[in-house]
Amino acid sequence: MLELAGVGHRYVRSRWVFRGLSLRLSPGTVTAVLGPNGRGKTTLLRCAAGLLTPTEGAVRRDGPVGYVPQVHGATFGYRVLDMVLMGRVRHVATFGVPGRRDRRAAWDAMARVGITHLAERPVTELSGGEAQLVLVARAVASGCQVLALDEPATGLDLHNQVRVLNLMRELARQGMTLLATTHHPEHALHVADGAVLMHGPTEIGAGAAADLLTGDRLSALYGIDVRIARVDQDGRPCRVLVTDYRAS
Repeated sequence: MLELAGVGHRYVRSRWVFRGLSLRLSPGTVTAVLGPNGRGKTTLLRCAAGLLTPTEGAVRRDGPVGYVPQVHGATFGYRVLDMVLMGRVRHVATFGVPGRRDRRAAWDAMARVGITHLAERPVTELSGGEAQLVLVARAVASGCQVLALDEPATGLDLHNQVRVLNLMRELARQGMTLLATTHHPEHALHVADGAVLMHGPTEIGAGAAADLLTGDRLSALYGIDVRIARVDQDGRPCRVLVTDYRAS
């Protein structure tokens, strides 16, 4: 469980990034955070994960939160396996080394994300998309029941976007709580149970995805014409996003 009560944040001598946000995320759910650039999505995620202390309000967590940052390039040439093993640090005693259980968890996480073939590769030699998958695997290996993911599908091709989105749904079905930022409303339509729409510092909508991920609300959020169409997929109704890419 993850709960934010009246949370707000601003940097020193700066305007509020956001404020007054209250949100409760239940186990087994995915909540998507959407909004234009610069509206505080990553700041919100970092506050929720405990990496930033909110300026106001409180964040309550049942346990540690696994964090998946956006990829900004690797500095050290760790092997992929070693990078994923870093997610097990809280399970390893001080001055200890990862044991058999930790290695098994790392290999299982890499298998679930589909990157076991990269295990011996230095992360400095990976593409941006491959590196993003490594960070997802590291968070999965941590064993945390709450994950905060900052643009988890960034840099991924279509196949791997679907892989990550399906993995998110699978983790939620297993009882985990996921909070994820995204610039792709269609991803939120696919995976989200809840949504947070960040228009401005105090203009924030939070609630059920079915209520917030509508054409009218997304049009207002992004300032372009967005429509949600319902299509039939193997006998099941499915919502897809339609927009006019010629719009300015």
